[in-house]
Amino acid sequence: MKLLFDENLSSKLSLRLHDIFPNSLHVRDVEMKSIIDPIVWDYAKFNDLMIVSKDSDMHDLSLVFGNPPKVIWIRLGNCSTSQVKNLLRQNFDAIKLFYQDKYLSLLSLL
Repeated sequence: MKLLFDENLSSKLSLRLHDIFPNSLHVRDVEMKSIIDPIVWDYAKFNDLMIVSKDSDMHDLSLVFGNPPKVIWIRLGNCSTSQVKNLLRQNFDAIKLFYQDKYLSLLSLL
């Protein structure tokens, strides 16, 4: 399970979650800072990555196109990197089940 963290999340998350989500990336790692969402979408799709975002646009793309890629929508509002990290750690089992289900395309985490 590899994650691609969207621009609206900290680039530190891939390092802080490396133990449970190895080989995860931030859009900055692949030189996609300030790139439009459809290009990020295609990159994730062709590289077998799940997009993690706070952006409702990724939610909308998920509803329109389905998967791949899968989208984990972080719905915490204004929050710290530690809060996002903890949310993803606490929901590891749900994320794993989501990843394995070929029909689901969106996981909303609060």
